[in-house]
Amino acid sequence: STNTPVIADGGIKFSGDFAKALAGGASSAMMGSMLAGTEEAPGEVFLYEGRAYKDYRGMGSLGAMGRGSADRYFQKDVAQQKLVPEGIEGQVPFKGPVAPILHQMSGGLRAAMGYVGAKTVSELHEKAKFIQITGAGLRESHVHDVKMTREAPNYSLPTG
Repeated sequence: STNTPVIADGGIKFSGDFAKALAGGASSAMMGSMLAGTEEAPGEVFLYEGRAYKDYRGMGSLGAMGRGSADRYFQKDVAQQKLVPEGIEGQVPFKGPVAPILHQMSGGLRAAMGYVGAKTVSELHEKAKFIQITGAGLRESHVHDVKMTREAPNYSLPTG
């Protein structure tokens, strides 16, 4: 072990994704798109076709790079028209305060740690086991034969 911290970068949509990233060895995770659209995120709330949104600018997007993050991507001396983006810009639905999202993240992590009997993230790294399952097994492990009538904050049915 080198004691080098690992940061999971991207793909965190639900609390289970966060828990799996930490179980896989990460010590932290980037959650930009998950936290985008919250009250605490930068930008003004605006209405579009009757719904509230906030602008989203990933740190590797052209807009963010043009406003200072290019140095993070070793492109600070590159002309604006030659920047190579690694992120996107757009709009995301307004989500309200960040606290409920963080509550879901910590609750999901606590549940995962309980499943493997880990009291610390270090123990989670040691005790977690990843197994391979088939597509049929994945479908079977999700809710089936039930029409969801209320959306859960930490789960959505897979599409496809």
